[in-house]
Amino acid sequence: MNLRNTIDRIRLLFQEDKELRTSLYEMMGFYPHDISHYKLALSHKSVGRRNDKGKPLNNERLEFLGDAMLDASVGYIVYRHFGGKREGFLTNTRSKLVSRDTLGKLADEMGLTRLILSSGQSTSHNSYMAGNAFEALVGAIYLDQGYDAVMRFMEKRILTKMINIDKVAFKEVNFKSKLLEWSQRNRVCLEYKMVKQDKDKDTGSPIFRYGVVLEGIEGEQGEGFSKKEAQQLASEATLKRLKREPQFIDAIFAAKSDRTKMEEEPAMAVPNIAESGQTDDFIIATTHKDKPKERIKERPRRKNIAETAQEEIGTDEFDLSDITANPQEKSREEIIAEAEAAAFAQ
Repeated sequence: MNLRNTIDRIRLLFQEDKELRTSLYEMMGFYPHDISHYKLALSHKSVGRRNDKGKPLNNERLEFLGDAMLDASVGYIVYRHFGGKREGFLTNTRSKLVSRDTLGKLADEMGLTRLILSSGQSTSHNSYMAGNAFEALVGAIYLDQGYDAVMRFMEKRILTKMINIDKVAFKEVNFKSKLLEWSQRNRVCLEYKMVKQDKDKDTGSPIFRYGVVLEGIEGEQGEGFSKKEAQQLASEATLKRLKREPQFIDAIFAAKSDRTKMEEEPAMAVPNIAESGQTDDFIIATTHKDKPKERIKERPRRKNIAETAQEEIGTDEFDLSDITANPQEKSREEIIAEAEAAAFAQ
């Protein structure tokens, strides 16, 4: 009798989760063993669910696990697929394949976003929510069926059927040009400083390390076998930091404000060296010295810069055009043309 009750309960559970199991099978190519992992992967933190002990039940922990599994599995697939390619190329390719934008698009294409919506959540074109769910799904696969299942899923279902790995790998993203465009748009001083120059122990090839400096504030660094590669990697890392750290943006614009304030402040009056009895009434008086204070007063609060950065962070992975402190005075075409020219000047 107890055995029959157990069987009936199992059948009921399978019947309740039949639609979810079918959808997961269509996406992954196999049925889940423990459906609870996948239910958790599809639970966004905004649901507000908690267990009996009051701990939140959402997919954030699975995101962390899935992120690690993605780096490992995609890294191995890229390493095996591109035999002989250098570490910088492999790292760049993996980064593009596991980027938030890529994962968000994958989640939409494979129908994962629809399952998040079925739980009562609205993504509102939130690629972060979709990308996070994809990472959580990978974490659920690992817990449910192990690392080999993750490898099969990524290789057979994703990097074979849904992504052209060669096209992604050789699609050049000019991060230096994008950073130059952003700095010119916002009149931010940008420098690339060589941190170190060394030689590879095995090949003897020169290795360069460059760092980005914005308004005197140190950004990120990059290392490569050429100056261009090092600057590209440093630019990419700095762009990512600008996206995720509003405090970094705040510090840059604070430094810019101090610099421009000093440039705009009127010089102290020059001592009068005219001989006694002579006058300087030939000098026409102006009121321009009051203008800098007015411009400083009208400058937008730096808080709005950080707020804008966070609000618009999901629109385009490396498009920072909306993080701005001043109105655009040049056309986009002019800015991009100048940025492209400067990007390849060195």
